[in-house]
Amino acid sequence: MNYETKNYEHLLGLSGITDVMLKNHLTLYAGYVTNTNKISDLLKLAKAGTPELNELKRRFGWEYNGMKMHELYFENLTKENQSVLGNGDLMNSIVKNFSSFENWLLDFRATGTMRGIGWVILTKGNNGELFNAWVGEHDLGQMVSVKPLLIMDVWEHAYMTDYGLKRADYIEAFIKNVDWQVVQDRFNK
Repeated sequence: MNYETKNYEHLLGLSGITDVMLKNHLTLYAGYVTNTNKISDLLKLAKAGTPELNELKRRFGWEYNGMKMHELYFENLTKENQSVLGNGDLMNSIVKNFSSFENWLLDFRATGTMRGIGWVILTKGNNGELFNAWVGEHDLGQMVSVKPLLIMDVWEHAYMTDYGLKRADYIEAFIKNVDWQVVQDRFNK
């Protein structure tokens, strides 16, 4: 399988996220795609039972998940003022699980400002329950049998160029650029 780098240049001009920051982030994402393809090719040549195969298998999860998490992240952003979630099934589920949208948002922000590097993911479980999950490494900490709805990158590369150590300011910019229609569509699928 050969993966292609998706074009997210339509996101240039996001509110609160500079084009320099976004271009750097897109370059990093392209590296995940390149490395996913390289490892995929090497796996075809590796011999069963060898340390080389074992390490390639481990590394593939890191690169592949890094590629896919970035795609989900970029796809749930927009520069078209979509920063308000309207009434509907997703809003009803947020209220059911967190008592209010405001409580969910407080928890999402708090999860995003935890010490460490990683991802914050609003997920939907098999029973329809919603969680704000923390995933530290691409290949570690993934919750089983959940669907990612909203993905926020909180690795330093996502905010340091624009915000330095002020991750909370980046989180506010991220929230202003969420494409709630994409999140709603993920919820409905």
